[in-house]
Amino acid sequence: MKARVYVCHTFYHAYIAVIKELNLPETERGKATLILSTMSNDFGDMADRTKRTGLFEDVLMYDEKPDTFFPEVMKYHADKGNIILNLLQRMRYTKMLGKMQEKYVPVDFTQFREINVFCDSDPIGYYLNYKKIKYHAQEDGLDTIKQCDDARYSNLGHWKLKSFMARHNLIFIPNGYSKYCVDMEVNDISCLKYEMSKYKEVPREKLINGVAKKDCHYLMDIFMPDGEKLLAQLREGDSSKGKLMILSDPVCELDVRKQIMLDIIAEYGKGMQVIIKPHPRDVLSYETEDFKDCVVIRGKFPMEIMNYFPELHVDTVVSIFTVVDAIRFADQKILLGNDFMDKYEDPALHRQNDVI
Repeated sequence: MKARVYVCHTFYHAYIAVIKELNLPETERGKATLILSTMSNDFGDMADRTKRTGLFEDVLMYDEKPDTFFPEVMKYHADKGNIILNLLQRMRYTKMLGKMQEKYVPVDFTQFREINVFCDSDPIGYYLNYKKIKYHAQEDGLDTIKQCDDARYSNLGHWKLKSFMARHNLIFIPNGYSKYCVDMEVNDISCLKYEMSKYKEVPREKLINGVAKKDCHYLMDIFMPDGEKLLAQLREGDSSKGKLMILSDPVCELDVRKQIMLDIIAEYGKGMQVIIKPHPRDVLSYETEDFKDCVVIRGKFPMEIMNYFPELHVDTVVSIFTVVDAIRFADQKILLGNDFMDKYEDPALHRQNDVI
């Protein structure tokens, strides 16, 4: 029987998995398996870098397939016009999506004593419930459920009936509502609107503080092997100016996203050196004339890694939706949020919690 496995879909997920391992005694390290799903994220050569550190026993890639990959699954996704027929459809969908995932799963999960899944709303959650395998769910990002309670938002109407069915594994609801989810780990229970018995509070700040200084090299080796290039970029420009860092988010269409970034620069960047940290899934080009005076940080890595550079300091960090509480290298942190986004798109697209 193997010790632990982590299923990750983003760089942030992998970051949390790494610091969880670094919070363990050294004698307990090197026994876990890290699985990186390629469904929605390109991890590049991070798997090879992670293997070389020896922090994990194994690092595997998972060719996780979305429901749209399977026509036999999607035929159960059609609206039948009433709640009974739709729930019958959903029961078939739940089982079929889990079943179709089986040939792509890279490990036998029954061989692990502890299974940790980030974002179990992805097909891996359906698979584990289809196989009746117990697992621990992990919050997708820092205070993600506070920003959008996806489990409830995706199940508007007849919530009590649907959650009852999920508890009996007839349909699947993520974030702690499924039968085989042991608990749902969150950063801060106090900020959540709805109580749920499976919520388990594990503050990310406590995990971060639990990483010994001598172990920080693991984070650099895995996520930022070319850290000196980052520092060189940040030395560009007029050092006498204040520094503004903008964390981009993959929101809106690209032309609207570009306007959002330009508006943020105009509002907060007067007289400042502007640094842009693109989100790993942000494909907007910052090589244009509009951003010629900005320093654009290259590479894909979780923004929390920048906390480990003692030389890094900025006056202000501005984000749209990315939670900035974990940032330690800025004097001022601004989260623009829903009110800001109302100006750029239909509020219904980002105010999900308001309709629950």
